[in-house]
Amino acid sequence: MIQRFLPFLNWFKGYNAGKLRADVIGGLTVAMVLIPQSMAYAQLAGLPAYYGLYAAFLPPLIAALFGSSNQLATGPVAVVSLMTSTALAPLATAGSESFIAYAILLALMVGIFQFSLGVLRLGVVVNFLSHPVVNGFTNAAAIIIASSQFSKLFGVYVDSAEHHYETIWRVIQAAVHFTHLPTLGMAALAFAIMIGFKRINPRLPNVLIAVVITTVLSAVVGFQKDQAVTIQQIESADVRAQILEFNETLNYVNAMSDKRVQASKELDKVKKEKGEQTHEALNLKNEVANLNVEIEHANEKAHELREELRWHKFHCAGQGGGAVFYVAGQAPSGTPKTVWRIKVGSSKLDPGKLKFMGGGAVVGEIPPELPKFKVPVIDMRIMMTLLPMAIIISLLGFMEAISIAKAMAAKTGQRLDPNQELIGQGLANVIGSGFSSYAVSGSFSRSAVNLQAGAETGLSNVISSVVVGVSLLLFTPLLYNLPQATLAAIIMMAVIGLVNVSGFVHAWQVQKYDGAISIITFLTTLAFAPHLDKGIMIGVALSIGLYLVRNMKPDIASLSLHHDGSFRHAQHFGLEECEHVAVIRFNGSLFFANVSYLETVILDTMSERPKLKHLLIVCNGVNELDASGEEMLSIIVDRVREPGRDISFSGFNDHVMHVLQRTHLYEKIGEDHLYRSVNEALRYIHRDAHSDSTEEQCPLRTVLQVEGTVKRYAVSDEMKKKLLEQQPPLDED
Repeated sequence: MIQRFLPFLNWFKGYNAGKLRADVIGGLTVAMVLIPQSMAYAQLAGLPAYYGLYAAFLPPLIAALFGSSNQLATGPVAVVSLMTSTALAPLATAGSESFIAYAILLALMVGIFQFSLGVLRLGVVVNFLSHPVVNGFTNAAAIIIASSQFSKLFGVYVDSAEHHYETIWRVIQAAVHFTHLPTLGMAALAFAIMIGFKRINPRLPNVLIAVVITTVLSAVVGFQKDQAVTIQQIESADVRAQILEFNETLNYVNAMSDKRVQASKELDKVKKEKGEQTHEALNLKNEVANLNVEIEHANEKAHELREELRWHKFHCAGQGGGAVFYVAGQAPSGTPKTVWRIKVGSSKLDPGKLKFMGGGAVVGEIPPELPKFKVPVIDMRIMMTLLPMAIIISLLGFMEAISIAKAMAAKTGQRLDPNQELIGQGLANVIGSGFSSYAVSGSFSRSAVNLQAGAETGLSNVISSVVVGVSLLLFTPLLYNLPQATLAAIIMMAVIGLVNVSGFVHAWQVQKYDGAISIITFLTTLAFAPHLDKGIMIGVALSIGLYLVRNMKPDIASLSLHHDGSFRHAQHFGLEECEHVAVIRFNGSLFFANVSYLETVILDTMSERPKLKHLLIVCNGVNELDASGEEMLSIIVDRVREPGRDISFSGFNDHVMHVLQRTHLYEKIGEDHLYRSVNEALRYIHRDAHSDSTEEQCPLRTVLQVEGTVKRYAVSDEMKKKLLEQQPPLDED
């Protein structure tokens, strides 16, 4: 019983030194991949790189202790990181204190939702995310993630646009104007190292090797060249004026934002006290709307000024406090040709300490300490805003984790408990949020490394967490010079495995509508990016809608005898149908959404076949029968028998038969009109239905093809004998 609450106790059954050695090797190997990947993914989420290490510290340990998979490696992953950035982008500036606080709060919400699903044994809810939807979304996310790193590859800075493709176009324009060649070269070197070592020996930690080499190279050559500059050191009066105007514009935005907050509070107060349609409330609504317009215009102006400042290239003459920065082309002859740029973000520029960049971007300083426990700041307004994305991240993250765990369990033979895995993932996010972690999930690449390294139990993930903790305490200064371009290359290499074009083809081959849903999800996710929730919600809505449509009009087939002795779809196989007996197969449960469809088909059959005497409804596919279905069956029986025809049913399972018996529809239909199989039913139905028939050969006894299709087939004597042996004689009453 205790192992149900502490599943990690199962690790130590038959545990020995050999397993410990395998777990230690697995944990160390995963940590070599986890440390650089987690830093890269944190920046993908819009957070400082070291928050990835925080997310790689406790969550993998907690998920391993309380999950059910022995090899699943939990931590920062690409898709969840991107969706975190997407969820928080409208609420705060990436990397700001508010943004970090909201990311931690989002992790708490994700964890609570996952933990609740696990405790309530509701893991099946992930089935709402069908495979075609997930495939379409994942392929689109991979493209979005990879392309989002272009700016770091080229060493350019742009503002994010409303749509991702607009942002990429801005990056391309900036790259044409200015590509920092050392940054591009560093990224190319990282790619070459990872690809090369992966081909030489896949077991080597190619990611770690790329990090070590590029970091050492960055430190040796002085890859980062930042300098603090006063506004007076800029020679161009126009640039100085742009900086001051940029600051004034941001001051105006902040002032208008404060006024909007105050007006919104007053509006809420008036609505509660006097109502929404009062004169005062309408005036306040108008004031808020006008402020929104003014802020939007001011933000657009700030964007234009920001782009102009970023567009400038400078050359520096002199050194230290005596250095003068000239706009490129205006510097005195003999000035070094090193290109400098102003680092312009979303906040105001300090005229006394402007940041000029003459090199590439690096990770920078990482606090040499473990994350301290701190309860996430609870803000109900923000939580309600984040709730839809928290649910999507919870389900998508868990689906990714359980899919990986199942793939590994198929190789190891381990038995998985999806609900226990939900509990483990939920606790990892909840407890992790108390130690400054953002949302995490299972990683395919690191889980594969864990399995390949021979890890036997979840202790390997505990060891990888310990290694991350030691790194945070002792080795963070070594990561200062890690180039951002290397992290971008790591992300792009990692998401290559998410691209799965064959998934579209396979879905299309299975069912065209599944392929269409997968393609639509892919295209809408790309089109609406960075609003990824819209793409996946459209896919889910299409899946549910298609499910309802298919169940409202399930497959109904009119059957006739096939040459192999079975009863097949008459239209599909070009078979003639009997004039006097209609054998109709209903493939689907009978419930409120489709009962009228069955009635329509039966009535149409009766009107189209005037010589019809008996209907046999084949119900092997009816697994459920609700009150509407039971009521409609009763009506159908009356409507068929009223003009003198008869109706029988075959193939009801025991569950449905019990429903018929409880509602007394069993007696109404008649025990002698309920059969276990089609063959059994026809033995009793056929003779009476053909008592006055002029039909020379019955398609239910002899295989008759529709003229012009293929030649006629007759059931062989051997087949007839076999069928007769399985059923009671025809003349039995």
